[in-house]
Amino acid sequence: MGKRDDLIEKYAADIKEKLGQTPDMDLLTKVTIGCGPSIYNDDASTVASSDQEELDRIRQSYLMKKLGLPDGPALMDGINAVIDAYGRSNRTKYRAVVYYLLCRHFNKEAVYS
Repeated sequence: MGKRDDLIEKYAADIKEKLGQTPDMDLLTKVTIGCGPSIYNDDASTVASSDQEELDRIRQSYLMKKLGLPDGPALMDGINAVIDAYGRSNRTKYRAVVYYLLCRHFNKEAVYS
């Protein structure tokens, strides 16, 4: 297995352990690939949920650009719901997992099909 496959397995384990969900491995793989090289960078591979600028970037770059969602308060509500589910006190929130959860939260799985 390659490094990306190892990371996908780590993300799947995170979803099972921290969220108690069985991940859709196909979707998780596609979301992880969509994150590009950021998954290999320690800083970029995680989300700083206490950094409002970071959350705004996720709203603009991922939710609006990638998923095609219209801007509005529902986007930040969705981000906060995902962060709460993942655990605000959890220091390591993987970007691929957050994006996967947002994709599922907004029912935008079709973007990756």
